[in-house]
Amino acid sequence: MHQMRLCGKRPKEKYHSYIGTVGKIADNIINRDFSTKAPFEKWTTDASQFNFSWGKCYLSPILDMHTNEIISYDLSLRPDLSQIKRMLHRAFKKFPHVEGLIMHSDQGWQYQHWFYRKTLKEHGIIQSMSRKGNCYDNCIMETFFGRLKNEMYYGEEKKYKSFEAFSKAIKEYMQYYNNKRIQKKTNWMPPAKYRLASSC
Repeated sequence: MHQMRLCGKRPKEKYHSYIGTVGKIADNIINRDFSTKAPFEKWTTDASQFNFSWGKCYLSPILDMHTNEIISYDLSLRPDLSQIKRMLHRAFKKFPHVEGLIMHSDQGWQYQHWFYRKTLKEHGIIQSMSRKGNCYDNCIMETFFGRLKNEMYYGEEKKYKSFEAFSKAIKEYMQYYNNKRIQKKTNWMPPAKYRLASSC
């Protein structure tokens, strides 16, 4: 590759939301056991940063570990609590009855926040957190971010001239990913179709 002046796609900068203990750290209930028997058993969430000439933005999705479906997401210019509120609101509007589900995340400040913990508790969700600084404890979400960035971001940054343009592209990608993109894990079905098939 070096002789041919080729270079691979690689991350330039990673967003870290950990700023110490600012709330409550939940136990690592998942403990790298990502196995499931049905949808709505285990969800995971995280945030990822995207860099452009016009600035940065942040993607915060929720992913179902059984189907790999993106349950909800929010794209924002700031990784603040409002973003998390919008993401949770969209998830529970779409799927209001998720009692007993485990929600996994890293130890980011937003997942330690009382509002996030209170909202999960109100919906009967059990909170789980990765160990500090251990990305492998949330590798399912890391894998999704890597897939998304390889497919529509790395090497394409200049194509997105504004936040609005990138927001539209993310929306189109999420629709494609959930409803058209087949995966081996989901028996070569798109995630949303696999959820419906698994619920029968």
